[in-house]
Amino acid sequence: MPLPYLLPATSAFIQRPPRMLIGGDWVEATDGQTMPLHNPATGEVLCVVPRATPEDVDRAVLAARQAFDDSVWSRTRPRERQNLLWKLADLMQRDAELLAQLECLNNGKSAAVAQVMDVQLAIDFLRYMAGWATKIEGSSVTVSLPLMPGDQFHSFIRREAVGVVGAIVAWNFPLLLACWKLGPALATGCTVVLKPADETPLTALKLAELVLEAGYPEGVFNVVTGTGITAGSALTHNPLVDKLTFTGSTAVGKQIGKIAMDSMTRVTLELGGKSPTIVMADANLKTAAAGAASAIFFNQGQVCCAGSRLYVQRKHFDNVVADISDIANAMKLGNGLDPSIDMGPLISARQQERVYNYIEMGRESGATIACGGEQFGPGFFVKPTVIVDVDQQHSLVQEEIFGPVLVAIPFDDEADALRMANDSPYGLGASIWSNDLAAVHRMIPRIKSGSVWVNCHSALDPALPFGGYKMSGVGREMGYAAIEHYTELKSVLIKL
Repeated sequence: MPLPYLLPATSAFIQRPPRMLIGGDWVEATDGQTMPLHNPATGEVLCVVPRATPEDVDRAVLAARQAFDDSVWSRTRPRERQNLLWKLADLMQRDAELLAQLECLNNGKSAAVAQVMDVQLAIDFLRYMAGWATKIEGSSVTVSLPLMPGDQFHSFIRREAVGVVGAIVAWNFPLLLACWKLGPALATGCTVVLKPADETPLTALKLAELVLEAGYPEGVFNVVTGTGITAGSALTHNPLVDKLTFTGSTAVGKQIGKIAMDSMTRVTLELGGKSPTIVMADANLKTAAAGAASAIFFNQGQVCCAGSRLYVQRKHFDNVVADISDIANAMKLGNGLDPSIDMGPLISARQQERVYNYIEMGRESGATIACGGEQFGPGFFVKPTVIVDVDQQHSLVQEEIFGPVLVAIPFDDEADALRMANDSPYGLGASIWSNDLAAVHRMIPRIKSGSVWVNCHSALDPALPFGGYKMSGVGREMGYAAIEHYTELKSVLIKL
């Protein structure tokens, strides 16, 4: 079927001059350099954006610093912060189709899915965080102070905004991840410098337009586009940044964490995953197979908590794998602007090659490709793949592939399933498929991951904290836990 035309506003946005937002002004890079963005569905250049220099990043951080310390923003009341977040969410709702089309063109994902998932979840999250702006509380304490028994005191604890936030986000959910950082930062009264992923800055730039339209003061939100090695590094090392928040690979997150510790910059890291999907013998097997397929193939498998390891009780293993393979073989791959597709392309040629190399590694080691295992173009496509006959210690099982590749292994009993599920350097998410509530409740506390889903997978809600154990990160996104990560506690003691 013919692809739908782009909204005129979408076409106009990608044709605009390359600019980024610093201190309320749309500016080029100081040296005039740009970098191309590619449409993953075609491989063609989509547009260009500024390639920020370290000087550009320093200007953005200084603008955020001044906005936090000196402008009206530091005196903005909670109700006003709440209302501004609601206004921003309303503007995103108005432009939801435009945001979804930009996400599709820049990332490759389905525009239809992006509108109802990525964009709507981002809107819902900002509205949730808006509510917290008026509910950030301290507490009073009655102190003892044994060395001053005859004196009276008034003591209380304040929760204050941490300051300037440097936010660096990944390319798999560009808009949603940006809002995960922006929401709690603005709710608490922080200012932000956002460095979107090299590959996917378009929705961050559109978000910056909407922030200005909503009425935020200049410098409260800044966006610098460019490479991680230059712009990201400059943001990470800037001494005026009070907090760093990063979503991306574990390797890069570890580097950022080490840099942050040198200056004691506050840091949260949402990193990689290799999440297990555990199908017990009593589960509804058709439902579990469909759920396991969605857990790995959604967003082309480019999901940090994707269910990339499947463990099925042995007597049902072949049937469940066959059902998932049937689902995979029936999936339609194509351009994300086509609402009939089931899966789009991977983000880049490099990611396509990386994912395919893992599949080839499996072939060479004697694993069986139950379905898929092929790549094609134009664009950066890899067919949804299921691999069996793999040892638990194989790289396919232990390393994050970040693509539509499912590795399936049978297990014998509950203890066996838990042992293999926890045998991973990661601990971001896990799902259990079972109708035996006693077994489920035995297993939940023994699974080492930040989220455990039962009879579903990757089901996220703004009220539920999200983050990982082990190499999957430090800190939490969403929920009140996010507010805690964007604030500092100050103890006050007054001698009366």
